[in-house]
Amino acid sequence: QVQLVESGGGLVQPGGSLRLSCAASGSIASMNVMGWHRQAPGRQRELVAAVSFRSDDTDYADSVKGRFTLSRDNAKNTVYLQMNSLKPDDTAVYYCNANLLPTWGLKRDYWGQGTQVTVSS
Repeated sequence: QVQLVESGGGLVQPGGSLRLSCAASGSIASMNVMGWHRQAPGRQRELVAAVSFRSDDTDYADSVKGRFTLSRDNAKNTVYLQMNSLKPDDTAVYYCNANLLPTWGLKRDYWGQGTQVTVSS
């Protein structure tokens, strides 16, 4: 069984910073990609940032480029999303996502339960 444990959400004023972390644990044979998606009320879930565990490739949504930084710890199967210069439009539930191969079964996506990020004065 695979689990994704998220932490770091909360309330912050515009222009502030937050750091999200997501740790994958359990029966993991190999990690392919980890990252974060978000979903605001009335909107579809969208990719925020994702990083490959097999290369240095990192992708960001255009709306967060230059403000958010995604980093990884391969040994711990953990990713960190540093969010700076936060805007009210960044308010959403942030979901950790991992594409990985479990020790049994096929490679597939796993999701965390989500953490709320609210940017408001």
